[in-house]
Amino acid sequence: MMIPDSCVHNSSMENGSMEMPCTPEEERSIIEELAAKAETNLREGNLYYVVSSRWFMAWQRYVGKIEDDYPFDSSSVGPSSVAPSSTKDRPGPIDNTDLVINEVKDKDEDLQLHRTLQEGHDYELVPEEVWGRLLKWYKGGPVLQRKMISVGEQHKQFSVEVFPVQLRLIDSRDHSEAVIRLSKKASLRSLYEKVCQLKGLDPEKICIWDYFNKKQETILNSCSQTLEESNVQMDQEILLEVQVDGFTRDSTGNSLAMVPVEFTGSTSSIAGGPSMSNWHSTSINFNAHEQTTSKYEDMEDGHDGLKPEAGGDRGLAGLQNLGNTCFMNSALQCLVHTPYLVNYFFQNYSNEINKQNPLGMRGELALAFGELLRKLWSSGRTPVAPRVFKGKLARFAPQFSGYNQHDSQELLAFLLDGLHEDLNRVKQKPYIEAKDYDGQPDEEVADEFWKYHKARNDSVIVDICQGQYKSTLVCPVCDKISITFDPFMYLSLPLPSIATRSMTVTVLYGYGSSLPMPFTVNVLKQGNCKDLIQALDIACGLHSDEYLLLAEVFENRIYRYVESPSEPLAAIKDDERIVAYRLPKRDTDLTRLEIYHRYQDNDSKMFLTPLVTNLEDPQSGADIYLAVERMLSPLRRKEFDTSTSMDYSRENDSFSSNTCTGQLGLEIQSTGEIEGEGMPRKDFTFQLCITDDNGYSWRPIMKNTPIRPGRLAKFLVEWTEKEHEIYNASHLQVLPEVHKSQIFANKSKQEAVSLFSCLDAFLKEEPLGPDDMWYCPQCKEHRQASKKLDLWRLPDILVIHLKRFSYSKWLKNKLDTNVDFPIQNLDVSKYVKSIDASAGRHMYELYGISNHYGGLGGGHYSAYCKLIDGENRWYHFDDSHVSPVSESEIKTSAAYLLFYERVKHNSNRTSDEP
Repeated sequence: MMIPDSCVHNSSMENGSMEMPCTPEEERSIIEELAAKAETNLREGNLYYVVSSRWFMAWQRYVGKIEDDYPFDSSSVGPSSVAPSSTKDRPGPIDNTDLVINEVKDKDEDLQLHRTLQEGHDYELVPEEVWGRLLKWYKGGPVLQRKMISVGEQHKQFSVEVFPVQLRLIDSRDHSEAVIRLSKKASLRSLYEKVCQLKGLDPEKICIWDYFNKKQETILNSCSQTLEESNVQMDQEILLEVQVDGFTRDSTGNSLAMVPVEFTGSTSSIAGGPSMSNWHSTSINFNAHEQTTSKYEDMEDGHDGLKPEAGGDRGLAGLQNLGNTCFMNSALQCLVHTPYLVNYFFQNYSNEINKQNPLGMRGELALAFGELLRKLWSSGRTPVAPRVFKGKLARFAPQFSGYNQHDSQELLAFLLDGLHEDLNRVKQKPYIEAKDYDGQPDEEVADEFWKYHKARNDSVIVDICQGQYKSTLVCPVCDKISITFDPFMYLSLPLPSIATRSMTVTVLYGYGSSLPMPFTVNVLKQGNCKDLIQALDIACGLHSDEYLLLAEVFENRIYRYVESPSEPLAAIKDDERIVAYRLPKRDTDLTRLEIYHRYQDNDSKMFLTPLVTNLEDPQSGADIYLAVERMLSPLRRKEFDTSTSMDYSRENDSFSSNTCTGQLGLEIQSTGEIEGEGMPRKDFTFQLCITDDNGYSWRPIMKNTPIRPGRLAKFLVEWTEKEHEIYNASHLQVLPEVHKSQIFANKSKQEAVSLFSCLDAFLKEEPLGPDDMWYCPQCKEHRQASKKLDLWRLPDILVIHLKRFSYSKWLKNKLDTNVDFPIQNLDVSKYVKSIDASAGRHMYELYGISNHYGGLGGGHYSAYCKLIDGENRWYHFDDSHVSPVSESEIKTSAAYLLFYERVKHNSNRTSDEP
């Protein structure tokens, strides 16, 4: 059999042919096979290519890999959709121009990407093999090649370095600037080679300085150390100095004699023990490439000593933003203003550093944090650049590397856990066998759990930050109760929604019994589509054998169906137009008919609201004509609505046998006005057309046209002036928006949610989610058990995380709910269920807040912290900027993390006491 030249199968692909496959499905299969093969061969140095999401999603729609976001596509059918049609438009050449900043003037010039780009939203990464195939098929560009690197210290991960490190090279001879771009995994030797190539210099006659903040911090010696290990930051400056006749020239052109680099400073260790590092002086002379010791590497920039300064500026140093690091700065300021941690890290803690803990970071994270804390309390108001700490963080938690915005709570969780493991006093963790505690009092079981926990986990973090809660699971079948006592580092509290939202939805009858009717209902602002459907159910008097099908209408087309009851209402915007089609519940498979409208003399523009109905096994165009006539019957003007007109009401469920069966068992009876059996009226003169799945190609159908649609069929009703005389189309002409905002409406102040309401919501009994099924040891099956949490033991430092960010399949959302939280006298005694704890009160005072302003995926973090120097004044820490703030100003809807300290009446109380 002859195979057309355009149809090339996988075998020919393997033999090197790059012709276009004959079908989108085949193209998809080839790419998926190449991608899967690349996935099994991940290693450092692999090449990947950046592709614009805009183009890549068009390609995915073409091959049917994803559901389209546009009208008239497979997504509009919902779960019952058939396979995507191969008639979707083939995308044009690959177009990455929306990703790049600069135009190419030189073929060797690097193309720069916009820094704000996000993977999965703005661009996709494809392996070299996939890119090669796509480029052969589609051409285009520009080519954006990137390399895979290995990140992480303990748990190596592979990551594609989309944004290499960009450095500004300052030539001390003429103050000229040049841009150098290298991988963060590139060595300092590679940096020297690139600079020498750019400037035409001898590597033996230059030296390069770390010129961060325009200060000669240290010499970057030509060696195998990487840029990442040298704590070099994106966009920072490096200084080039060139040796001439045995001398180097400084930035003023003066000759300097060559002398070794000298470092002076405190001999105190950052752990309070023997000296582990030295500080450099601010004046350095050099005349040789002396090897700077690794002792310097663990010191933050510009520190002149470890002794806290006297005076009123202690603890008022800001943290410099190193590129979207406000999330880190906010959490750090709250931690370094925690009284217990300040006292601990200013003492000698060297004996507690655990370098052997496989779960820790060899003590490096604790040392870096301790040094940073001391620096912040010893620098007056001079901002600190936490380059060393950020470098350690990136090595041990690569998810926080790079220059994207992250979540301060996620950073805090990692940091507390990392500090605990680095400072864990338990060097060899004992194995503890699980026991059966059935029948034992809760107090004994809780003490046993805490004792076992402390036997493996004993650090200053456990002492002050960890509490214990009681978790109760109940099997819904056999009532088996399982109780455990688990430690916690912080409480993540949900924000109960009290805000309501007014939503207007137009209900259309899928059996043509009534005119469309808009209904306005009030639902919880943070509710889901199930809440909206339930409210509409009551408002429109839905019958038990009916259901509502929600859809979004855009430009008189069905843009998408809203069929998932768990889809959040936040996904529906106020300016959208939502309809609800009232349809019957049927066990049999039905064909869904979408009915659109246009003027006969207009080939493309739609008008009127689309209609939806169901038919069981339509056979011919006559079935469609009858269904359309039924749907339009409420629009007939009274003068044309004769006594012989058909009754399509829902209750009319029995007719004679010479009929056409429609939905709900309706049978359309023939009358004198009907043209033969099962045919529409003589005055029903509309021309109907059928469309393909794309919805843009129409062809007329007659009453005798055979119809064999699948689960979805789309038809077009063509209107003329004659039809307008018979039918009043104004009822379908205007769809109200979900919510029409009034320009002059008075905005009421948002009602605040009590912090205690958040605690109640966190501790209430609720069923486990379908993905969190519990294995019942009595039933010996997984069950959707009910779960109840109770606080049992509280720590001295209580960190509360307000869960403002929600993530779902459809969107990411942030709650701006205003939470009313106490600043003094937070009494949580009633929530502590242990008997021993009931004798005392659990009172806390607020000392720190991590704030988040703006939306998800961006925004800005800052912190409010109360100084512990006796004056109890609050300050706003906004990266480098620190300013006083009154206590009345710190309670805002931006509060994200709350830091409370226990109010103690007995200073000798240990943290093990409840």
